Amino acid sequence: MVPIAVAGLVVWAVVGLVLLIFCRGWLTEHGHQNWLWTCLAGFLWGFPGLAVMMRHDANRRRRRAAAGQD
Repeated sequence: MVPIAVAGLVVWAVVGLVLLIFCRGWLTEHGHQNWLWTCLAGFLWGFPGLAVMMRHDANRRRRRAAAGQD
């Protein structure tokens, strides 16, 4: 699950940077600057998601290890 969360963080960051570098003028002209804020929010909300996925994976490993010891 962690790679999925990391991929999401990377996607939001890349899309945000592409929009910021190449499309900022167009976004401003057409009133779509909120797209940049959406990318920023997606990137920042990815960190709590990453933490949840890391905890989930750790718990799963712990359960599997406990089941293997029986």
